[in-house]
Amino acid sequence: MSRGALSDTGAQPRIGDPIVGAWPSGKARDFGSRMRRFESFRPSQHRRARAPRGNGGPARGTERRRTAMQNGQLKLFSGTAHAELAREIATYIGVPLGRSKLRRFTDTEVAFQIDENIRGTDVFILQPTCTPVDPNLVELCVMIDAFRRSSAARITAVMPYYGYARQDRKDKPRVPISAKLVANLVSAAGANRILTMDLHKAQIQGFFDIPVDHLFAAPVFIDYLGGRTESNVTIVSPDAGGVERARAYARRMSADLAIIDKRRSDDGTAEVMNVVGEVKERVCIIVDDIVDTAGTLTQAAAALRASGASRVMACAVHGVLSGPAFDRIQASELEKLVITNTIPPKPDFAASDKVEILSVAPLLGKAIQSIHQETSVSSLFI
Repeated sequence: MSRGALSDTGAQPRIGDPIVGAWPSGKARDFGSRMRRFESFRPSQHRRARAPRGNGGPARGTERRRTAMQNGQLKLFSGTAHAELAREIATYIGVPLGRSKLRRFTDTEVAFQIDENIRGTDVFILQPTCTPVDPNLVELCVMIDAFRRSSAARITAVMPYYGYARQDRKDKPRVPISAKLVANLVSAAGANRILTMDLHKAQIQGFFDIPVDHLFAAPVFIDYLGGRTESNVTIVSPDAGGVERARAYARRMSADLAIIDKRRSDDGTAEVMNVVGEVKERVCIIVDDIVDTAGTLTQAAAALRASGASRVMACAVHGVLSGPAFDRIQASELEKLVITNTIPPKPDFAASDKVEILSVAPLLGKAIQSIHQETSVSSLFI
């Protein structure tokens, strides 16, 4: 009630009476500002329109198109780590690569600029953190920061190979958990989502507080191996840590399973490779996530041949292939090493008759389309 208005009894209020609807200080209550409701949202959390009821297929297609429009136009950009893979993905999904400039100053600092408007768009940045690992990682973070400051609606870091993944725990005193540190860096730079492939340990997904889509290259390998192997196939894990991966391949291929048990000799000077499982007169396929110097891989191949295997092949998702890897593979018992292009293949391996390189561009392209349209990517998992 305002000053001078009649009360419910009709009596005129007297001077000094408390004002109805006022604070003790005498100021009028500001109900309006307190009743306003503000709804805050991050650019990547747009409201989705409800799907129309009914069983019609066109309605679902309309919903997917509406969701894609709310997420913004799909934009694919690439760093310098693997431009060839980015071009393959762009061709597969039918979009041009985004325009940008990236250069380094004389002291190797990164300078990056986006050459087109990306406000409100759904941005995917392809950058595996492979050799050279640290420059590629910093480059990815700088690019993410540029897109965040340019008002992209959502930023997805596409990391086919996740560097530092093998440093995922404290196995010795006073050591870092570098895989977690990398997750913090990419998240702090401004990424809203991660798309990666065959992490060294699946638990690395838990290092992120943002969504992670973890793909597997198994469908690519299985399609390749389907017409090139006999029925007597045994999938081999090169160590105890890779048994779960090998079991998944064996289940999909209806094959047997074997394990290489690697132990130190009694005097500690050499490694003894014991084969657990039936491999005699069988086609053995070693499966692993990473092949680096190829020491374990070539020793496993020798142990399998010594145990009577008729043929030995190997499949590794990420071909790091550093140091003496090339010479070891060329001189090994391996009939064929099959890798993917999550990491740019080195020229000598690409020219080798013992190495086959498969493309994961269609797999990543399907995942990018599904993420953009907000549809399930579970069909791409094993």
